[in-house]
Amino acid sequence: MVTYVVTIVLIAFAFDFINGFHDSANSIATIVGTRVLSPFKAVLWAATFNFVALFTVGTAVARTIGSGMIERSVVDPNVILGGLLGAIIWNLITWYYGLPSSSSHALIGGYAGAGVAKAGLVAIIWGKTWITTLAFIVLSPIIGMVLGASLMVLVSWLFRRASAAWANRFFKVAQLGSSALFSLSHGANDAQKTMGIIVGLLVSANSLFANETGILRHLYVTNGDVIPLWIEIGAYTAIASGTLFGGWRIVHTMGSRVTKLRPVGGFCAETGGALSILLATKFGIPVSTTHTITGSIVGVGATQRLSAVRWGVAGRIVWAWVLTIPAAALMAAISYWLLASLHINITTGSP
Repeated sequence: MVTYVVTIVLIAFAFDFINGFHDSANSIATIVGTRVLSPFKAVLWAATFNFVALFTVGTAVARTIGSGMIERSVVDPNVILGGLLGAIIWNLITWYYGLPSSSSHALIGGYAGAGVAKAGLVAIIWGKTWITTLAFIVLSPIIGMVLGASLMVLVSWLFRRASAAWANRFFKVAQLGSSALFSLSHGANDAQKTMGIIVGLLVSANSLFANETGILRHLYVTNGDVIPLWIEIGAYTAIASGTLFGGWRIVHTMGSRVTKLRPVGGFCAETGGALSILLATKFGIPVSTTHTITGSIVGVGATQRLSAVRWGVAGRIVWAWVLTIPAAALMAAISYWLLASLHINITTGSP
């Protein structure tokens, strides 16, 4: 059983890697779309600040995921693995079709789906956490849109006397800062979700590691509200590594197909998205970086003229958002049932 749990921990880090790979477009699409950085330099820049988030934010989101979504009595290694598999399958499907869906909501949906498959709806902790999470499916793109549009209007007014050439040069430099801030916020919110899942797993299986020595003693975790440093380092390393490999199909959708951006627009979109996500992270709210930056890009584009936004593309993205939680939940439920059919004994690990 120890080997089984350790394998699930590694799969969780693999999900974090896929999260970074899938969501890298969130961090780099605008800075690539405005031609401030080449794709390679952009992913290197984004990955660096994904990891820097380790030293600059707390673990409120991780604690929310670890103890505020599913009843702890329901959580076991099969539930965690089923949830991860559901989220990974949905992420890969949406990556293949170039849809910027939410890895965050895929993980949340998968976790919930596996829990419900085991114990029914009583597995869900119905309350503030779920209400807030579901509400922010709608609110995060709206907040991003409002902030992106507001910043675009404000910046346009402040620089109204500047020449177009000067403003373009200025915001090419400024966009390096806004892109870094957004990448930091992306790492801060998204990596923490995987941390919460791993902690929930280890708390549920802590009896297996009570008498372990050496490296395995670090897997003995009894408090879901405390995130061990090794889990933080592992999660941030995994998401930053995934970002390095990029998700070029989604970059095209986010960087040019929703709306055309100039450096000033990229700066406003990234800054608006980053501020939204960092605020949510501060209060432990697991939001979608994909939703937020897409809303911010749409807001910036709409300030030029409504026709500047390709609403058909935006509409298909919204449908992917709507489907993510139930689709990932269904795939996770199927994964859990398949795992349960193997009759793995959670105490001994033997079939």
